[in-house]
Amino acid sequence: HERKYKLSGGGGLTLIVMPDGAKYWRLRYRYGGKQKEISLGRPYPALTLKAAEASAQRMREMLAEGIDPAEQRFQAKLELKAKMQNLFRGTAEAWFEFRSQAWATATQKQVRDYLDKDLLPVLGKRPLSAITTRELAAFTRKIEDRGAPDVAKKARQWLASIFSYARANGWVEHDPVSDLKALILPNRETSHFAHLTLAELPELLRKLDAFEASTLVKGAAWLSLWTANRPGVTRTLRWDELDLDDALWTIAKGRPGMKRGYAHLTPLPHQAVTMLRELQPISGFFDYVFIGRNDPSKPLSDGAVNMLLKRLGYRGKQTAHGFRHLISTALNEFGYDPDHVERQLAHGDPDKIRATYNKAAYLVQRRKMMQDWADYLDRLRTGAKILPFKAKA
Repeated sequence: HERKYKLSGGGGLTLIVMPDGAKYWRLRYRYGGKQKEISLGRPYPALTLKAAEASAQRMREMLAEGIDPAEQRFQAKLELKAKMQNLFRGTAEAWFEFRSQAWATATQKQVRDYLDKDLLPVLGKRPLSAITTRELAAFTRKIEDRGAPDVAKKARQWLASIFSYARANGWVEHDPVSDLKALILPNRETSHFAHLTLAELPELLRKLDAFEASTLVKGAAWLSLWTANRPGVTRTLRWDELDLDDALWTIAKGRPGMKRGYAHLTPLPHQAVTMLRELQPISGFFDYVFIGRNDPSKPLSDGAVNMLLKRLGYRGKQTAHGFRHLISTALNEFGYDPDHVERQLAHGDPDKIRATYNKAAYLVQRRKMMQDWADYLDRLRTGAKILPFKAKA
């Protein structure tokens, strides 16, 4: 048959046969003086004739009590939707669907990943009205403790936005996020800036060299030290961002991990180029340079480098983000132009940055500065005689 047709089962029960051979049960009935029809669920033969007749009989009994089966099903769906919206998962999904319309694709992916990875597994089945401030404080503290303070900060921002959206829709009255800061110790907010002094750095470098750990995690740590890029940018480095022949890493505008919406050029010292070439046989077939341990289609986990530093004995003393502060302090002390240092750190006003890019982003000066820095690190870790180097005018 090229057209669908119907087979009657009696008492309004009908089997609809589609042109592709699929068969669906329907019950035809009258309610309120109108002819109506309702699906009985699964197609035949998953729903047998006997089961379909039993389902149809239950609906006839509802009709005898003055209940419209189709209307009751519709109300049940509304109640389920309302129940889902009263759970964190339903609210978070509705919030994401609404807010993501205005986000860049990269932001959508970032938020979606952290919803699925962090927020929903822990909070998804919790009723909105039952979630407490203490619960959220403990939740974000666990994220911090795994070495991902930036993710914890973003999680607090997303939670605030989700509960604000829920309150605006009348799904919840209280806001457990508003008092969350009262349960966060100030030093926890800034602990990810922890860094050593230059005098303490040689021991860390030697420990990092000698420690038995993942080549990729150690590589991410070294690249952070050689470039001063943000940890979130470094761990999500993609091979297509690199020009190893030109020793240049180009970070596109809107790239996840960048604090501001502009592109950034990162010169690579020869030590970094050598290491990256050595990593090509390991991860060169994938998108990311520092691939995830369990899923090579994803980048290294956000707490991997900080966990390595903790295993080296530097918990609370040195973090991946703290490398940026250490490098900034050192380069300024060594007399490099503060504008060059700030540009290397991707700091500053976006409008001023655009003007800077007309001058090639101080790339020539920054190449020399970061090569000097990488050579200095080599001398520190090998124990060579250290001569304080100064930037040449």
